[in-house]
Amino acid sequence: MGKTEMDAVIQALKLTKEFPVHFTFRKIKALSELSLEINQGEVFGLIGPNGAGKTTTFKLFLGLLFPTRGVVFLWGKPPNKIEVRARIGFLPESPYFYNYLKAKEYLQLCNQLFENKDKNKVDALLELVGLQNHKEALIKTYSKGMLQRLGLAQALINNPNLLILDEPMSGLDPSGRKEIRDLILELKNQGKTIIFSSHILSDVETICDRVGIIINGKLQACGNLDELLQPRIKSWEICLKGLLPETINQLKEQGLFLLQRGEETILQVKESEINKLLLELLAKGGKLISVIPRKETLEELYVKKIKVTEKQV
Repeated sequence: MGKTEMDAVIQALKLTKEFPVHFTFRKIKALSELSLEINQGEVFGLIGPNGAGKTTTFKLFLGLLFPTRGVVFLWGKPPNKIEVRARIGFLPESPYFYNYLKAKEYLQLCNQLFENKDKNKVDALLELVGLQNHKEALIKTYSKGMLQRLGLAQALINNPNLLILDEPMSGLDPSGRKEIRDLILELKNQGKTIIFSSHILSDVETICDRVGIIINGKLQACGNLDELLQPRIKSWEICLKGLLPETINQLKEQGLFLLQRGEETILQVKESEINKLLLELLAKGGKLISVIPRKETLEELYVKKIKVTEKQV
């Protein structure tokens, strides 16, 4: 395939997956000619609407589904090889657990399946994902966020080289999301390769080396964020204090994006207008708090790609 194991962990070439519709001759194309390479030690984010093909892609990478056409290799080998699967950790979107086991018991069972003799492994993982104080509680009492943490611990039980995480932030509060983001970056620093999906685009933008956007089963864009996002400044965000009510009303009448936050007025203006407007507002008694350039975000690119795709359908 042209790359060494040190470079490419996943290599997919024109992956296509079709599912037959029962009692008809029709087929649903869940994935269409996806070609993708994921390299050693990178964090790759796969984003797209519900039903876009993200989970199907992951299952093809894992060897849980077989492609209708195309090929996929992990470390240069087919994904259904035992020696390949032993190097992978997987968190499905909706993990299933034994409700009447305790978290520690469940992870001990997983540990035994991998014939791991390290008795401290389970406690270390429970602490890593923030469940050390709940390890003796029955899994059926866990919240959605706690189940996600337990699923992540299970995915790490075999110390995998590759982690495939389907919506790992689902159900987590902001604090929990930050902890998982930090954990993913820590795992990356250990040399692990991580591919995950998420609808929380700010998380993807924060931690990913590269991003792929998949819509209607097709990869619409792929690359690092510096390549995908327009580097030019789109607009400026100005924050001022002390503007009089009549001045604020005049700004609203001009059709400017305006947000009032206590005594502060936040404006979004075009680059061509910023100097003139700022001088006018300072002359009217405004006190400048901040001026922040705004570039294209991953969310804006994502919405743009969806709109373009909808027009093509």
